[in-house]
Amino acid sequence: MQTRNNHRKTPVTVLALSIGFALQMNAMYALAQEATPAGPATTVPATSESEDVDTLSTVTVTGYRASLEKALDIKRGEAGVVDAIVAEDIGKFPDLNLAESLQRIPGVVITRDAGEGRNISVRGLDSNFTRVRVNGMEALTTVGSTDQNGGTNRGRGFDFNVFASDLFSQLIVRKTAQADVEEGSLGATVDLRTARPFDYDGFTFAASTQLTHGDMAGKTDPRIAALVSNTWADGKFGALMSFAVSERRTLEEGSGSGRWAGGTSNGRFNGCPANPATTPTTSPFPAACAADVYHPRFPRYTLMEHDQQRLGVTASLQFKPTDRTQFSLDALYSKIDASRDEKYIEAISFSRGACATGASGAACRAAGAGGKPETIVRDGVVENGALVYGLFDNVDIRSESRHDEWNTVFTQIGLEGEHEFSDNFKLSGKIGTSSSKHENPIQTTIIMDKYNVDNYSYDYRGDPYKPVLDYGIDPTNGTGWTLAEIRLRPQYVQNDFDIGQLDFNWNISPNFRLKGGVQAKDYSFSTRELRRASEVSVPAFSGGGFIIPADLTTLASLSGVNGSPGTWVIPDYQAFANLLDIYSNTGTFALTERAVNTRSVDEEDRGVYLQGDFSMDLGSIPVSGNFGVRYVRTKQSSTGIATASGVPVASTVSREYSDTLPSMNLVAEVMPDLLIRLGAAKVMTRPGLGSLTPGVTVNVSGGARTVSGGNPALDPIRAKTVDLGVEWYFNEGAMLSLGLFYKDIESFIQNTRFVQVYSASGLPASLLEGTGASVSDDFTFTAPLNTPGGELTGLEANYIQPFTFLPGKWSNLGVQLNYTYVDSQIQYVTSTGANSFKDDLTGLSKHSWNATVFYEGKRFSGRVSATNRDDYLLQVPGTEAGFDTHGQTGTTTIDASVRWKIDDQWELSLEGINLTDEVQESWVSNANGQLPLDYSETGRQYLLGLRYKF
Repeated sequence: MQTRNNHRKTPVTVLALSIGFALQMNAMYALAQEATPAGPATTVPATSESEDVDTLSTVTVTGYRASLEKALDIKRGEAGVVDAIVAEDIGKFPDLNLAESLQRIPGVVITRDAGEGRNISVRGLDSNFTRVRVNGMEALTTVGSTDQNGGTNRGRGFDFNVFASDLFSQLIVRKTAQADVEEGSLGATVDLRTARPFDYDGFTFAASTQLTHGDMAGKTDPRIAALVSNTWADGKFGALMSFAVSERRTLEEGSGSGRWAGGTSNGRFNGCPANPATTPTTSPFPAACAADVYHPRFPRYTLMEHDQQRLGVTASLQFKPTDRTQFSLDALYSKIDASRDEKYIEAISFSRGACATGASGAACRAAGAGGKPETIVRDGVVENGALVYGLFDNVDIRSESRHDEWNTVFTQIGLEGEHEFSDNFKLSGKIGTSSSKHENPIQTTIIMDKYNVDNYSYDYRGDPYKPVLDYGIDPTNGTGWTLAEIRLRPQYVQNDFDIGQLDFNWNISPNFRLKGGVQAKDYSFSTRELRRASEVSVPAFSGGGFIIPADLTTLASLSGVNGSPGTWVIPDYQAFANLLDIYSNTGTFALTERAVNTRSVDEEDRGVYLQGDFSMDLGSIPVSGNFGVRYVRTKQSSTGIATASGVPVASTVSREYSDTLPSMNLVAEVMPDLLIRLGAAKVMTRPGLGSLTPGVTVNVSGGARTVSGGNPALDPIRAKTVDLGVEWYFNEGAMLSLGLFYKDIESFIQNTRFVQVYSASGLPASLLEGTGASVSDDFTFTAPLNTPGGELTGLEANYIQPFTFLPGKWSNLGVQLNYTYVDSQIQYVTSTGANSFKDDLTGLSKHSWNATVFYEGKRFSGRVSATNRDDYLLQVPGTEAGFDTHGQTGTTTIDASVRWKIDDQWELSLEGINLTDEVQESWVSNANGQLPLDYSETGRQYLLGLRYKF
């Protein structure tokens, strides 16, 4: 209890530091005023209409500097803590990808997939805690991915790589809550806005084309975007349309360990050498056979070929029949089509147990056995409790070829309108619908094995992320391989929103405005996965047996990963598909629903809010802001396939909960251009979709009563937040700021084991029919549970300045710098429900920073940007026993762009992305240190472009 109370002092420390910073800024400002000599009073003479008047030239700020100034105007004008990114010009966003643009904002970091930004984390809270609105309406997009990157997205995290950045004109990240912004976020609310015709004066046309070249793939692909807009009838009617189309082909190479298992996992190795070699820094055998020595489960090389095509279209109509009435109709369509080929060669033995005596090869494979206990250890080296080098006999070698074809289609249409009944009273409303439909109809893996290979070795002693693997065979020889598995795993995910909202805005007095409104939002999520009944049931070939003919194989080659082999044989996916008719959905290739991933969630959210916006003087200090409260009721219905006594049963569980969410935001202008902000709120995020499924397994055996699966009775994750910030706008387009934030997260959702009465779970009583158990019996549940949360504290510093004070062309330079520190202490639990240890939230990087140097001349402009994030956790506790965490190594990426304005219409550009060839490295850790998990590199990317604007 004392520790908890000490943590409560954090907000006091935050307040004290911020006030001290404000006082220091005040002293600096006073000194600057005193140091400025007072000149003589100047009288401006009156000028008659007949006298000549000198006309001062107008300085127009353009390019990246202009986008920064517009973003600062948005930030300064908001009551809460807000950051924005604005397109430099029509269809001219700072980055190719929305996530990569957002990472320029303090407190925002991203995760990448195939070298491209996919998700964002805000102030240490991952994508599941961030809500995204598109044109003012909540939306969700999801895509597919490799297994090592999380596979198909079935959560609440928004996948930004569905969209091309060319479709958007503005991004706003709202880091503090207020009553008129709907609930659902602990991290931030991100607003994405597409262009509208009234944004421009009259007829406007812009188009751009780029050629994109990836150095690893050696491919050059096109990107094309265009926008046309016009207004008619004296600005009363406008129409706009834009589109963006692109292709992106990338090559991803790397390695993986398949995690590290303990010495007794799947049994013990067969033998150890009699006379092992030793060195001063290593442990000799037979120590490698000890129970606490870890080894990679299936060390492998990876090769992935990605091919993506994007198409995006926006359309907008605006109608302003009178000065007091306006309507906007916005539509957005985006589609990403992708195919991916994954190619692996690995030692599968170390992840499998032994075959039973006398069991056939097919039976062994069906049991996932025939591996580690049959493997003979010939040599090895142990470092820090891990077998980092080994030479083995009787090793099963596996080669895989996986082919994915998937697409995500996002559509949205929304109608907004507003009418001013008087100068002081306005009504506005919106209705809209959006849909994100992800289909992965082909996810096929062909696997072939070669059994009992001698002289296999792996070596992690050099660069652990680039191990040297020697498979003891000629890996390019396509003979002697056995067909082991054919996996067919189609995936489908759909997310839909229907939204209606009505708001009023009543200007009661010059210093007080009352806002209020109601919102109805219906959200539905559904997902399906299909699989073969038995993936190890494979057909024999016409020649007899399961040995693959050599003409059904092909070769895969690495270019950037050290070790042996650089080339190996893999199953020819297309040849197998054609020969065996694997998509017939009949016989051995018939598909059935996979219960754990066939589920749905429906939510009906009904909200109402009231908010007061005010401005006043507190002594000589102008103070403004808002205070309000939002009430929302959530009706939730979740459906899954439960298994009771071995029988699948469709199960639906409904529940209802409500939240009252007060909020306050204050802004004090303590000096001209010096603002202090204070925000406080109660916020919530609804539970993860995967945790809510009633798709459970119920077992009653004698006195044992167990339930494992999801938990549809989970409460939202709720928190109390406080923000305090100081912002100094010391020059045009310049700002220095410091922000401190604190979140008291009341609960966290973790998988754990607990005992409760069955009736308290919310699961239907029908699942117990025929078991002899009663709803009043105690059951042991292994499921997600609301566990104690923890505190999160952090700091954001931001500095933006054009160097207009420098002489000549040096005045075209400028910088944009920011730094974020975040710390959290979440109480993690073991699988049994016992307290494990306290650590940071998954996805949280303690330190992150961004630095951009830009130059904005009349003809030439350019910028160089560096983005850094610290290491962060992926999973706590680790999957394998003995490992505390899975994590990701931090990265520093450097991008650059230069532009040459040929004339007022034409512009040439050259851009480089990931210029330092940053790689992705993940790991597992325990008390002895870190061991490699996955490694991948995608290389640099270059873009040459031409743009026209009329």
